[in-house]
Amino acid sequence: MLTKYIFMVIVLAVIVQRLLEVRHSDRHKAEILKRGGQEHGDNLLGAVKVLQVSWWIAMIAEVWYFDRPFVPALAAIALTATIAGQVLRYLSMQALEWRWTLPIMTVPGMPVAESGLYRYLRHPNWLGVILEIAFLPLIHSAYVTAIAFSLANAWLMSKRIQTEEQALSENSNYTAAFANKPRFIPFIGSRKVANNPQ
Repeated sequence: MLTKYIFMVIVLAVIVQRLLEVRHSDRHKAEILKRGGQEHGDNLLGAVKVLQVSWWIAMIAEVWYFDRPFVPALAAIALTATIAGQVLRYLSMQALEWRWTLPIMTVPGMPVAESGLYRYLRHPNWLGVILEIAFLPLIHSAYVTAIAFSLANAWLMSKRIQTEEQALSENSNYTAAFANKPRFIPFIGSRKVANNPQ
């Protein structure tokens, strides 16, 4: 029972973090607009919010309703991967500074960020999200939530990344800067950035 309460504290900490990120995003959005930037469509942000809230509810419900066991070895791996996801997202935000937002936004003509993790990956922030969605539920063996929401997140992410790369290609030096950098896994192959990425 104690492990379930600890799991709840971890989930609540992630929820608080997400709420703080919304505030940061709003401030950054105002800064981007002040600099002549623009927002590119709704980029499925509403669906992302629904997925996030549903993910929180689903993992808590699965752990409590189905009485999922606490498996120390699995929990250790899952917690490590979750923390890695958090670190990736934090370092991504740090590298992007005021350019980090939840909506897809660009400032036409402004070069893309190539510092920090962006020296190696095109989307370290999204890699962090992948790790969090997949592994946070597994801290207390909520494997159904981990699988179902990883699949849903993969579909949403594919759509958002396509929109993001298209916007960046049209409004910055993204195509040239990231042509030989992989999306998620450093040092393992690369995929050419096209003006109409798949």
